[in-house]
Amino acid sequence: MHLEDLIGFCLTLPSAETTMPFDEYTLVFKVGGKIFCLCSLNNFISINIKHPAEEIVELTEKYQAVRPGYHMNKKHWVTIMLNQDVSDKNLYDLIQQSYALVFSKLNKKTQNEIAG
Repeated sequence: MHLEDLIGFCLTLPSAETTMPFDEYTLVFKVGGKIFCLCSLNNFISINIKHPAEEIVELTEKYQAVRPGYHMNKKHWVTIMLNQDVSDKNLYDLIQQSYALVFSKLNKKTQNEIAG
């Protein structure tokens, strides 16, 4: 996966936006003001995504490239090393799941605004 592919995919998700709240190197993808994915611009070797807490152990056991979330709450986030044993298709699915998880936690008003 290339950085341009990640950006292009994430921005196809409804109301997804990019921000750089931490520094000039960390690209953050949000929906409804909440983070669902982030990555480094100067060292694009991994992404962090939110994942259901009850499925994180299973995911880390299934893929060598999936690790507890770097600099994130390890109960809710994973880091996925790119170009290893997680295919791009599976990576897109996991990003979409992260987006859906974050979206589901937004208040109903914000969900309705995004859904139209």
